[in-house]
Amino acid sequence: MNFKALGIYLMGSTALAATGTMALVTPAFAQAAPSATQPAPVVQADQIQSITVVGTQRLEPDTVRSYMRLRVGQNWSQVAGDQALKELYATELFADVSIRNNAGAVVVEVRENPVVNRIILEGNKRLKNDKIEPEIKLAPRQIYSRSKVRADVARIIELYKRQGRFAASIEPKLVQLDQNRVDIVFEITEGPKSKVQQINIIGNDKFSDNQLRGEMVTKQARFYTFFSSGTSYDPDRLAFDQQKLRQFYLTQGYADFRVVSAVAELTPDKQDFIITYVVEEGERYKFGDVKVESQIRDFDSERLTSTLRMKKGDWYNAKMVEDTVEGLSETAGLFGYAFADVNPNFIRDKETLTMGITFDVAESQRVFVERIDINGNTLTQDKVVRREFRLNEGDAFNSIQVKRTADRIKSLGYFQEELAVEQAQGSAPDRIVLTTNVEEKATGELSLSAGFSSIENFIFQGSIKQRNFRGLGQELRTNISYSSFSKSAEIGFTEPYLLDRSIAISGDIFRRDLNSFNFFNNQRNTTFQQATTGLQIRVGVPINEFVYFQARYGLSQDDITLDRNSFFSDPDGAGPLPASCDPLLAGRFLCDAIGNRLTSSLGYTLLYDDRDNRVRPTRGQSAGISQDFAGLGGDVRYIKTRINADKYWRIGGSNFIFSVALEGGYIHSLENRNIAGVDDVRLTDRFYLGEPQMRGFDIRGVGPRVQRLTFSQELQNGVVVNVPIFDRNKIQDDAIGGRFYYLGRAELQIPLGTGAKELGLRPSVFVDVGSVFDVTRPILQSVQARSALTAPVPNAPLFFTGVVTDGVFQQDTVATNADGTARTPVLQFEERFFGDSFKPRLSVGFGVNWNSPFGPFRIDIARALLKQTGDDTKLFTFNVGTQF
Repeated sequence: MNFKALGIYLMGSTALAATGTMALVTPAFAQAAPSATQPAPVVQADQIQSITVVGTQRLEPDTVRSYMRLRVGQNWSQVAGDQALKELYATELFADVSIRNNAGAVVVEVRENPVVNRIILEGNKRLKNDKIEPEIKLAPRQIYSRSKVRADVARIIELYKRQGRFAASIEPKLVQLDQNRVDIVFEITEGPKSKVQQINIIGNDKFSDNQLRGEMVTKQARFYTFFSSGTSYDPDRLAFDQQKLRQFYLTQGYADFRVVSAVAELTPDKQDFIITYVVEEGERYKFGDVKVESQIRDFDSERLTSTLRMKKGDWYNAKMVEDTVEGLSETAGLFGYAFADVNPNFIRDKETLTMGITFDVAESQRVFVERIDINGNTLTQDKVVRREFRLNEGDAFNSIQVKRTADRIKSLGYFQEELAVEQAQGSAPDRIVLTTNVEEKATGELSLSAGFSSIENFIFQGSIKQRNFRGLGQELRTNISYSSFSKSAEIGFTEPYLLDRSIAISGDIFRRDLNSFNFFNNQRNTTFQQATTGLQIRVGVPINEFVYFQARYGLSQDDITLDRNSFFSDPDGAGPLPASCDPLLAGRFLCDAIGNRLTSSLGYTLLYDDRDNRVRPTRGQSAGISQDFAGLGGDVRYIKTRINADKYWRIGGSNFIFSVALEGGYIHSLENRNIAGVDDVRLTDRFYLGEPQMRGFDIRGVGPRVQRLTFSQELQNGVVVNVPIFDRNKIQDDAIGGRFYYLGRAELQIPLGTGAKELGLRPSVFVDVGSVFDVTRPILQSVQARSALTAPVPNAPLFFTGVVTDGVFQQDTVATNADGTARTPVLQFEERFFGDSFKPRLSVGFGVNWNSPFGPFRIDIARALLKQTGDDTKLFTFNVGTQF
């Protein structure tokens, strides 16, 4: 035996092979000793002779070998085998790998990861698929790996945490398919939204916990905060609340206040959070010596010091200091110093607990507008935006005019609401560049709607409006509507800058057919029909920055008729007299309204308006007066005067908007009709009040009105008597308007969270007060006749036949006329006059404005607290296109 060969055999038999699941020891069989005449080559037992890959389906063996550092000819070792395993697993292409070494023949056996067929989400209700899918990086036709799934789960969990759902859990599951494919199912348990169960504050001695919690945006979850979005836990909101606490204490004089720590802990069930603040209040300071030192020659330091709001001895207020710095900067900007540097220097005295402040206004140059840049307008022409600038290139800078410019551009309604005019250094220290970056909104409006109601039957409305026609700021509009009781068509055009001058001209041509109505037995009954055809031309010019004057001329033809069959005596004209309106059937006020009249009127409006936004104001006021004189030809002569004023405040720097509006009007007839019981102002020219102007009351529900009460029969003490029916649904109610009216509104807009704001929801609470009055008392009609019935019919209206002689109804026992035709039955009634009172009607309520995709909607719930006899109230109102 060759002992040297035997030694090589023994060494080779101790070689180890590494696999993914276990290490194998494979002995090598002894080879026959070579003959002495033919020596065998010397081969090292740990040298790799070959690398074979088995188990692949999609990958080529050479591709698998390329992922490893093992190569033929290298020496095999356990370390090299382990490293190869790590390298193959690192590719995330394999579910399992094993490596065996058989006397230099290395076998790599792999099981490839499956291919993702599809990804399925289950259990998600609060977050829809389109919100979750962007967070999932694994996609169909990709190679599945556990690490990718874990990463996707973590991202989805984080998404739910951002929504305040910290108890959300996700369990990924695999559904094995043929051809080594899998479906990945994310089973989602969303859990409830994590609320703030408790807010604890430690270290506060001067202010109670409830008072400090009231300053925070985050609120404790209670049964009465069900609709509040502030009860959800939000880490960003936690940091913001710390700033709110600091601001509150600084406004109360505690200059050393600090939040030591803020900790949010999950409850054991991982449902809610408990937030704990540890604070140090410190001492309370008062203002010491407060003065202004100005390096600008136009500023008198002593005079500015005398205008400061804070005085020595007052409690220190950091908000007042900030407002003073801002006010001094704006004052400097008013004098042309755009880059005035105002620095408050604090002198703290801890012994006397005073805070002295010196407002140092550093020297700076007066600057001039070098250039005005407008960016972002693709449709709107530059001149449309540029003409709203209150500064021109070369003018001295003025901060007030810059602010006014931003307000005017926003009031156009063509661009985003958060718009500002930015200031940048120009080519020289005394030059400034004004830049506005606009983001255009859609200015075209197309509205089509159709519906059906028990009152209006089929309803159709359509309108097209372009508020920025051709990008020139022009407005082109057309509108049509159709229903069983109203029809209208209108087309109009407005040019705000005629020939590029500050002259606005507009005009409208319209046709309106309106059926006035009342209700009886819950049915809508037409009273009179009014067809109006006309036009109006308006010309407006600004007198100065805030005062605007507009003149107008209108020409319209009104044709008012009544239904002959319902309200005319002898409607077929068969009798000896011509057919005429019967006051017993229609009422004298309606008979007086019929006719064909031409109205030619000239009017004007004088308006003062410094609101920051004409579309949705938050501050400022407006006041105006308008008058229309009818009588330049035509058949109608009157003077109609209206006045209105409103004011808006932003309360305490918050997003609460409080507004007050007042308006009133009077119409004076220039003709004396001198007819008993007939007002000189015609029915269609008077003022009316109700929904939507005054919430809490129905359409024309306030003011003078004539009601017809019908009668039923009751047996009282053996005698049949006529009893009036006071059921509201069985009273014929006709509003007749008045010559005077006044209306006042106070409203508080309540801010909501970001989500509700993006939806365009703006809730508010309001108080409305008003009245319409002063009309000639009409001559009332009544029909009361003896009954031939011997037994009463409860709640049944009574009809009688008879004739009218000189306006007086005379009951007749004859059922037919002389020519054999049936007598027209007359309903027994009594007319009553109500509501002609200047006393105020008052309603309170709340409502929501919604800028929906279909147009502006307004929903109000209001209750009338003060009303007069005859007023028609309404609790719930829903209006389209009405804004207050």
